[in-house]
Amino acid sequence: MVFRLISTAVVSAAAMGLILTGPQTAAAADKYPCDIQVVIHAKYGGGTDTTARMMMIRSRRILGIDMNVVAKRGGSGAAAQNYALTQPADGCTLIALTQSHLYTLARGKSKMKIGDLVGVARAMDDPTFVTVRKDSPYKTLKDLIDASKKKALNWGVAEIGNTEHIGIAQLAKASGGFKYKPVALGSGLQMVQNLMSGAIDVTTPNVSEGKDQVSDGTFRALAVMSKKRLKDFPDVPTTYELGYKVATTTTRGYAVRAGTPPERVEALSKALTKAMKHSTFATYLKGSGLNPDDSVAGSAEWTEQLQEEYQKAVSALTDLGIAKKKK
Repeated sequence: MVFRLISTAVVSAAAMGLILTGPQTAAAADKYPCDIQVVIHAKYGGGTDTTARMMMIRSRRILGIDMNVVAKRGGSGAAAQNYALTQPADGCTLIALTQSHLYTLARGKSKMKIGDLVGVARAMDDPTFVTVRKDSPYKTLKDLIDASKKKALNWGVAEIGNTEHIGIAQLAKASGGFKYKPVALGSGLQMVQNLMSGAIDVTTPNVSEGKDQVSDGTFRALAVMSKKRLKDFPDVPTTYELGYKVATTTTRGYAVRAGTPPERVEALSKALTKAMKHSTFATYLKGSGLNPDDSVAGSAEWTEQLQEEYQKAVSALTDLGIAKKKK
């Protein structure tokens, strides 16, 4: 799902080009050996673009080089993936990854394979709430699942086959099976609005999308689909602690082609994670209800998560009949 809640100040700065003013003085003794292009799959000015530019503010200074965003739109990430494959595996091209990329890979819709990627750094990890209205008869996740085993409830999702739909399908499977009707609403904002109006029974917004309604009591968060509780919502139980080993999140991060020299991967990982833990990027994350300590991660953790998320996507999309079974 697209990371939607971006501060007006950040967007304005990006639009005016204030965060792309040329290379900065390197903070490190050794300058990175090349300038870097960051390949995005979405339009300029959108969430992926703005996140990349926010990451670049400090990264360019630390690496002592210039960094530029290149948009290759089309095919839910396929155009960006195919373009990245034409570039050398030298660490001079970063590809900005979201869940959309993993679903495209899982469906075999591009030339790229999951083995062609090595994670460099994760920028965002935005877990998913399971929410109902405050006047809902379902007080706990067990209440909701028990009711769903008797009749199909309307679950709001942004799109069929996307992050929320996959999360619901996995939760249903982990609980021994329950009925549900995915209602495609187009965006996280529409998911929130439709639950507020009572048009749907339950929805699964990201923390960045549902935090205000959960905080003010408009929504009851029955669980967060995560392995550990959120620091800002310590009273919301996780799916794991409730007995359902399902974690659903929307991520953003950066990767290079497999075969990139390990020393360059390491240098990029250190620089990007340091940059994204700086107050500039941390403030950007906090503005959307995300904790920098939980969101930002280095190459090893991010690469492992990419592999896990990809395998999850393959399994879920195959079960849903959206992706062909791998031979």
